[in-house]
Amino acid sequence: MKTVGSSLKDDADLVRQAHRLTADLTAPNRTLYWLDLILTATTAWGGLWVAATAHHAAVIAVAGLIGLLAVYRGLSFIHEISHLRPKDVPGFRLGWNLLIGVPLMTPSMMYEGVHNLHHAKHRFGTAKDPEYLPLERYSPFKLALFTAISLLAPLGVILRSGVLVPLSFVIPSVRRFVRTKLSALVINPDFVREDNDKTRPDWLAQEIGCWLWCWGVAALTIAGVVPVRLVATWFALFSLATFVNQLRTLVAHYWHNDGEMMSFEDQFLDSVNVPPPALLPFLWAPVGLRYHALHHLLPRLPYHNLGKAHARLSAQLAATSPYHRVEEKGLFAALAKLFARAGTPVLAIDAEAVERKSA
Repeated sequence: MKTVGSSLKDDADLVRQAHRLTADLTAPNRTLYWLDLILTATTAWGGLWVAATAHHAAVIAVAGLIGLLAVYRGLSFIHEISHLRPKDVPGFRLGWNLLIGVPLMTPSMMYEGVHNLHHAKHRFGTAKDPEYLPLERYSPFKLALFTAISLLAPLGVILRSGVLVPLSFVIPSVRRFVRTKLSALVINPDFVREDNDKTRPDWLAQEIGCWLWCWGVAALTIAGVVPVRLVATWFALFSLATFVNQLRTLVAHYWHNDGEMMSFEDQFLDSVNVPPPALLPFLWAPVGLRYHALHHLLPRLPYHNLGKAHARLSAQLAATSPYHRVEEKGLFAALAKLFARAGTPVLAIDAEAVERKSA
């Protein structure tokens, strides 16, 4: 077992080497961000429209699949936005909220100021981490339930934006509940977002925008202007997109920890990359999410440079580097491993983690 001093030294060495090898990759390409967002939004809503209006089964299926993947990709940009500074890609946050966040009633304020807590070294893997649970210790049934509940996400955002948000402006207790428990995209059900009396004007605008969007679509649907089939297709694509994201979440980490603070190397070794030659991660882990371990190592790298950074680190870091120990071949292989470990006694899990770390 490493001493604390050697652990800190090894952590610093890994971070220093990674920064040195990728120093020229930290600047976001503004043109690429905007082009990707516009093409993704156009494909998402175009696919939705065709799937909701076509009459041929094959056309509906193809358009629905394309729309689903585009909706999922568009929604995944919320992760990138949580790491962008306003000056990095000016106006991108507003553009994303108008094109994706508000139509899905999942505005960026629900991830901003929350996701960064997952990257805090003193929080990762603990009860204060909004995006961590000891999933490895769950039973297979509980893991399946954890995944399936994501299908209800559209109902959740409709209830939040259409009912609770407007109520919260007149009932203080509802406002506190919305702000502390219903304003964060998390997997830790015990996480409570810090409440304060000052709401950022842009976050308030996002909430009101989602509220008005929800009521506006409902009114137009009741009036017969918006077809019910279009709303049902929106619901189905959004539901399936969040389901795919939940599957991705299951393989984003190894979920070894059970609440104790971890060294940075342990945090890194608990995270997962699914690099090439696998092709499908481009679809189920878009916008750089296939390089989740690398992202935890270098969270400031823009998504479009993660592949290049991974290639450099893989080629130039020593064979003994922890960087080479966090790869999985694909979604189904990683899911199979997680479900095989599920419910394993704690001592057996800890022994496996130690063995993997020292490999």
